[in-house]
Amino acid sequence: MQWLSGKVALVTGGGRGIGRAVVERFIAEGARVCAMDLQGEDLATLPSHGDQLVTVVGDVRVYADNERAVRQCLATFTKLDIFVANAGIFDGFSRLDTISPSTLEEVYKQIFDVNVKGMLFGVKAALEPLKSSHGSVIATLSQASFYPDGGGVVYTASKHAGLGLVRQLAFECAPLVRVNGVAPGGTITQLTVPQPLENMVKPMGTEEKRKRIQSRNPLQIAQDPEDHAAAYVYLASNQSRAVTGEVIRSDGGLGVRGL
Repeated sequence: MQWLSGKVALVTGGGRGIGRAVVERFIAEGARVCAMDLQGEDLATLPSHGDQLVTVVGDVRVYADNERAVRQCLATFTKLDIFVANAGIFDGFSRLDTISPSTLEEVYKQIFDVNVKGMLFGVKAALEPLKSSHGSVIATLSQASFYPDGGGVVYTASKHAGLGLVRQLAFECAPLVRVNGVAPGGTITQLTVPQPLENMVKPMGTEEKRKRIQSRNPLQIAQDPEDHAAAYVYLASNQSRAVTGEVIRSDGGLGVRGL
């Protein structure tokens, strides 16, 4: 059984990482997908899926780009059932005492514009077609939506804000549209950081990153993007029709670490 047969999804940040894994899994589950990403070269490397996939180069920080992606989705597939607000950027665990005021201002703007405003703009642009289909929104949150030290001060604040958006939007959009989230833990993927932090963030090799992630969660696993995809499938499917305002924590069990 394909869980998403007949459904149409729009996934932001769909060119790499978790977004790419979600695009691939949704298509495998029978969905038709519009993948939006700022990086056209990443979209160009997506495997060919015939008439099941269309791509749009756009910036989630620009409302007109979100509208254009929704229009492209409707023009190609005639409807929209699922909006995945996945696009996001990271702050490289930057602490407040290490960031100059001018850098802090720019980093705050970039991270909140992508992680918070980008989600708001995307949902706003998609809301009417989602109402028509009684569809759903799924936000990519983070372990940093619940705990400190899942990122630096700005990233953590933005992901806490994303959790608040999921809850408020679930309240506002009921009964026609469900709104939920997936909160991944440490994942082996490429995370973009704002340009002012590029020289401040120490690069970490894949194996070093894997060992660090494994040491931080009870299951002692470092997840790959594909490990999270099934959570999105469940929330996008009719199997979760009674679920809204909830978050699946796909994080290796961080909530039961104990002392």
